[in-house]
Amino acid sequence: MADPLIRRLLLVRLRQIGDVVFTTPAIHGLREHFPAAHITYIVESAAAPVVAGNPHLNEVIVTDGRGGLAGMRDDLALIRRLRKATYDMAIDFHGGPRSSLITWMSGAPVRVGYDVRGRGWMYTVRVPRPRHIRPRHAVLNQWDLLHAIGLPAPDARRMPVEMTADAASAAAVAVRLAGAGVRADDLLILIHVSAGNPFRRWPLERFATVAAALVRADPRRRVLVTSGPSEREAASTVIDQARALLTAADDAARVLACGELSLAEFRAAVDRAALYIGGDSGPLHIASTSAVPIVGLYGPTLPVRSAPWRAPDSISEAVEVGGLPCRPCDQRRCEPGDFRCLTWLAAEQVAAAAERAIASGATTRRPAADQMPQ
Repeated sequence: MADPLIRRLLLVRLRQIGDVVFTTPAIHGLREHFPAAHITYIVESAAAPVVAGNPHLNEVIVTDGRGGLAGMRDDLALIRRLRKATYDMAIDFHGGPRSSLITWMSGAPVRVGYDVRGRGWMYTVRVPRPRHIRPRHAVLNQWDLLHAIGLPAPDARRMPVEMTADAASAAAVAVRLAGAGVRADDLLILIHVSAGNPFRRWPLERFATVAAALVRADPRRRVLVTSGPSEREAASTVIDQARALLTAADDAARVLACGELSLAEFRAAVDRAALYIGGDSGPLHIASTSAVPIVGLYGPTLPVRSAPWRAPDSISEAVEVGGLPCRPCDQRRCEPGDFRCLTWLAAEQVAAAAERAIASGATTRRPAADQMPQ
């Protein structure tokens, strides 16, 4: 396909934050392949900050799927906007009912998408997508769509996942961390607690055990516990339990909370951290867009599918329970019934992985002290 024929390119990826992060190498690849094209990305508001400052995009359209007549009116207005813009190609990275309809109705003569039963006919270029979960990285799964239009395989070093750090958010986070007692020379460890989904829920008391162990091991460390808006109670529980495990008052004070962070602020906080610990969810993938060493906890998912997609020499530790025949799963029903893929992960395993990552990171990366008020 000749590059000059593609003057306007439409990309569609709705829903999850992590899935939007995994499209950012594709955005980079498409910009290189179509350097003069106007590239538009359609995203929902929850994940919009991921691509809001992407240097390879010309336009970001935010659309949320409201139900009923209001949602229908929204989608009709969006479709009219897209048809007026006269896109030459549309790529649907999602494949869901709404995204496929938007792609089909966009008016783009070339429409690239997955050959999903009942919706594949909406695309002019159809790419097979197996229904089973493959032990293959999600970036490569989405790149199959680009391979179908002539792009070569991606290189994680040259095209890592991306999210532009926002200067205003970085400044706001620096002030909040300073207010919580974090000094410029402290080693900040960010632990993100995920408890909203039982398939992604590591026991809270183990997060607390890890936080306390990391604080005890080095007086320079501060542990910041974060969570999503629906998990604030879980984060508070982890903080309280970790502090209770620390007998010295000054140690307990080094387990911190600094209020709810927006997605942009979370990205800024990761830049300040010496280590990130969390489950396989959107925040881990946001962390992957930085250079921070990462310890990922993998339960029903596999590291080979969703480990950080960045330079091979970046520091990442995957902690998982091996040898379970039920892994990976579709996260609809736990076959053993006890969520053993996570509940069998010991706090000692995670703490040991954290210490390895910190030790490796100390030789390659230092906390961004210039981001902290003096």
